[in-house]
Amino acid sequence: MNKRAEGTFALDAWDAEKPYDERDGITFTRVHVDKTFSGGLVGTSTAELITVVTENPAAYVGIERFQGTLDGRTGGFVLQHNAGGEDGKPWLTWKIVETSGTGDLKGIKGEGQIIILEDGGHSYTLDYDLD
Repeated sequence: MNKRAEGTFALDAWDAEKPYDERDGITFTRVHVDKTFSGGLVGTSTAELITVVTENPAAYVGIERFQGTLDGRTGGFVLQHNAGGEDGKPWLTWKIVETSGTGDLKGIKGEGQIIILEDGGHSYTLDYDLD
């Protein structure tokens, strides 16, 4: 990938449904999330997640639709999330879904990560190619 976007995002909504599977100390829950991005990505998104909680938040997968601007180009794309933990430290990655770019972002490819800050906020990196 030859370009990088960095910035932060705010969680505008975290709407968790009632857990749909609770057994043996493991809980599965569907969550709807709304975000506002700043930095290299400027815009909003909506995401649907499936979370797994054990003794701590343990993992999630999700699909997110971003709409806004990147590198001065307007459009959108879809991100596929994968998150877990190792030795108590979370890792959160995302990948742009192939052929999901719209508008001026058509043809975008890339991947990145979400970083949880000490104050509980979130930052991101997105390494991408865009013709």
